Amino acid sequence: MLAELHRVGALDAVTIEREREDARRRYQDEAIALEVERQASREKFTAEIAELTARRDALGARVREFDAKVVHLEETEILQEVGVYEYQHPLADVEAYKARLTTLRGHIMEMAKADGGAILAASGWTVNGSVAQGRKMVSQTSKLMLRAYNAEADALVRALKPHRLAASIDRLEKTATTIERLGTTMSIRVSSAYQRARIDELRLTADYLAKVEEEKETNRAAREALREQRKVEQEMARAREKLEKEKSHLANVLETLRAKGDLEAVARYEAQLADVDRAIEDVDYRAANQRAGYVYVISNLGAFGEGMIKIGMTRRLEPMDRVRELGDASVPFGFDVHALFFSDDAVGIEAEMHRRLAEKRVNRVNLRREFFYATPHDALVQLRDLAGDVLQFTELPEALEYRQSQNLRTTG
Repeated sequence: MLAELHRVGALDAVTIEREREDARRRYQDEAIALEVERQASREKFTAEIAELTARRDALGARVREFDAKVVHLEETEILQEVGVYEYQHPLADVEAYKARLTTLRGHIMEMAKADGGAILAASGWTVNGSVAQGRKMVSQTSKLMLRAYNAEADALVRALKPHRLAASIDRLEKTATTIERLGTTMSIRVSSAYQRARIDELRLTADYLAKVEEEKETNRAAREALREQRKVEQEMARAREKLEKEKSHLANVLETLRAKGDLEAVARYEAQLADVDRAIEDVDYRAANQRAGYVYVISNLGAFGEGMIKIGMTRRLEPMDRVRELGDASVPFGFDVHALFFSDDAVGIEAEMHRRLAEKRVNRVNLRREFFYATPHDALVQLRDLAGDVLQFTELPEALEYRQSQNLRTTG
């Protein structure tokens, strides 16, 4: 009996040990399987991260590429908006552009009238088995599509601004794409030749409008130069007339004094007469010498801020009249004068100053705009090199009205 119990107990122990071993193996197998699965998931996750990272980098590169294009287009548009316009078809004048546009528009009309010249479509279309009805439907739909395209093209031409040329071309191209998408069933689309012609029309129109503005500015500058020349001539004529009257008066006085024998008074009036003669000679010299005049360096702190000056010249006998005119109505404050000196070659000094400071020009297109991103000291350095000692030069602008306005704005 006891032996039997021992045998049974031994068997139970063996069974338990076997089951424990089986359980341990199953646990190890499951642990290994779980680790394998975890490792596979980790590798899959890592691969997905790598793929997403690569896609992100690729998209980032494309975004940067598009950003660069957008920036370039925006910079081009901004430059063109302020006057830096690049002509697509450089021609001599407005009339040349008119003639070219007339020729091009005639060509566009001929293409629009010609079969297949402006719009293309399927040729084998049928309606209820009828080729004739199919041809009629395709023709009518094509005309509607072309009318829509031309309406958009004409509207873009009418509203065109030179600095918006790229946007207008893009819009016309999108219109052609839309027509092709809507006409897919019948293969209706704008012909590439017609599209090129209408885009060329936009470019020529932009050039024409820019040339019109350019010629307007040239004519305006010419009229301004003519007005200034007339003012100079009138000023010199008045000055000479005044001096001649004074000379006549002094001559009469001298004649009387000589008759009286007042030698002291005669000497005094003869000196005055000599001064008048020199003044007349000076006026005549200034009238004859078109290069003589006053070079000026001025600034306007209130209107343009620091770091901008205007360098010009005037042939006026009273140069400050010209400076005051510049600040009368076009700017809120008067100009401050940093330098104002006479030269027999004021034209040459002004031109050389402009050449030396060319990289600092504010307007690099219209050279009649004589403003520069420079300081009065920059101008002084060049003036000393060109004209020697400049007797009077003020580096700091007084800007009295501007400073008073700032004080009132602060305290008020």
